[in-house]
Amino acid sequence: MDFTFTEEQQAAVEAAKAVFADVAPDTVPSPALSPGAVAEDFDRPLWARLGTSDLLGLTLAPEHGGSGLDTVALCLLLRESARVLARVPLLEHCATAMAVQAHGSPALAAELLPRAARGDLVLTAASAGRTGHDPAELAVTARPDGPGGSHWILDGTQTAVPWAHTADLIAVPAHTADGAPVLALVDRTGPGLSAARQYATSGELLAELTLDAVRVPADRVIDAPGAWEQLRQTLATGTCALALGLGEQVLAMTAGYTGKREQFGFPVATFQAVAVQAADRYIDLRAMAATLWQAAWRLDTGAGGPLPAAGDVSVAKIWASEGVRRVVQTAQHLHGGFGADTDYPLHRYHAWAKQLELSLGPAAAHEEALGDLLAAHPLA
Repeated sequence: MDFTFTEEQQAAVEAAKAVFADVAPDTVPSPALSPGAVAEDFDRPLWARLGTSDLLGLTLAPEHGGSGLDTVALCLLLRESARVLARVPLLEHCATAMAVQAHGSPALAAELLPRAARGDLVLTAASAGRTGHDPAELAVTARPDGPGGSHWILDGTQTAVPWAHTADLIAVPAHTADGAPVLALVDRTGPGLSAARQYATSGELLAELTLDAVRVPADRVIDAPGAWEQLRQTLATGTCALALGLGEQVLAMTAGYTGKREQFGFPVATFQAVAVQAADRYIDLRAMAATLWQAAWRLDTGAGGPLPAAGDVSVAKIWASEGVRRVVQTAQHLHGGFGADTDYPLHRYHAWAKQLELSLGPAAAHEEALGDLLAAHPLA
């Protein structure tokens, strides 16, 4: 495998760095909002800049106004966004658009994707299910309705849906009477859909969606095999990319602080105990990067590996969830009192890291998934 990034992928990184150059992480929640909330809406000016820089259509085909790049390019973009804690639905929007492009009808793609590439249409996705632990597609039922099945009826609940209060369409996984997964694009303002306010550990506004006989036009329900699985795996891999970008930025902050902070006339970075901890976290980040690019490459190509791509995604999730936690915990420790100061940016990075860890789920669950794959695909 050659993990050298292509010229197109590197150009996307440079464009992303230019867009995110002036973005500063939020420090503390606003007292004018609900307890714990950072803001009611995402960063609309930043979203507009992403659209005019052609980054929202990075993975879409040129006929839809996109650049025709891949999951690896998306993960590079997400890594840059996490360095500055960019408050935009970049992952959910791009992952949903990719699923529509790959599995939706040509008419649906032509209707939605050019607008999504410009940022005029904002997409998000529900992936946590009813409790955050159950498969998301089992939390909602879907049944055809109307003459010739002109609509589908959705009933159920999805929890912790990001950006659901501000996105235009929400990709909701559901299951039919025979257990087949479908992916419905639900209008946020449609009848029968209610969104209770929830808050992430990072202070972002989430929603618990309740679907009570929500009618969705049949042309906005994707029942092609693999649509929900692609979206789920892209969301998971993209979250690993966010964890990597955040962790790299936190380690850089820690190196800068310990290189300047002196004790007994020497920078604390020169102390053996400090140097060893920083080195351990660098190893974590290298493992996070290697497993991330392996997973993204497998999703794009399907080539190589003794297990399906889901196995590589599980390995990436294990390293990302545990690695990002260790990185921020070490950073807090090595920053001393500054690490507990809510006016210092590290506080926000720690909150985001905890939310990413929770989103990825515990390592034990991913190890169990790997075990199931190994049972189904014995290694030679």
